[in-house]
Amino acid sequence: QVQLVESGGGLVQAGDSLRLSCAASGLTFTNYNMGWFRQAPGKEREFVAVISKDGVGRSLAESVKGRFTISRDNAKNTVYLQMTSLKPEDTAVYYCAAGLLFSLVKRPYDYWGQGTQVTVSS
Repeated sequence: QVQLVESGGGLVQAGDSLRLSCAASGLTFTNYNMGWFRQAPGKEREFVAVISKDGVGRSLAESVKGRFTISRDNAKNTVYLQMTSLKPEDTAVYYCAAGLLFSLVKRPYDYWGQGTQVTVSS
């Protein structure tokens, strides 16, 4: 079956960096656009970043532009989220998702990981 497994979360201080990874299995990775979303306590899950199947197309939420970068390694079936200059408001559970559509909203995504916690202290 399809599995998306996130890793790389943790507790960091404001201004620090983290790189999240999402390893995919059970699907043809190059058929899927890959997205990152996050959900803070008491809030809706929100879009963070998306990358197209071939890695050429990318889009980032305004709140993370200039600080986060999304990339993928199709040989390793893995998508990454490089996060720099982290802020306390970036604290959330981060989820990766796979979808046949290039989308900035949750609904079109077919598969989701279990999430990894990122906590940024001030």
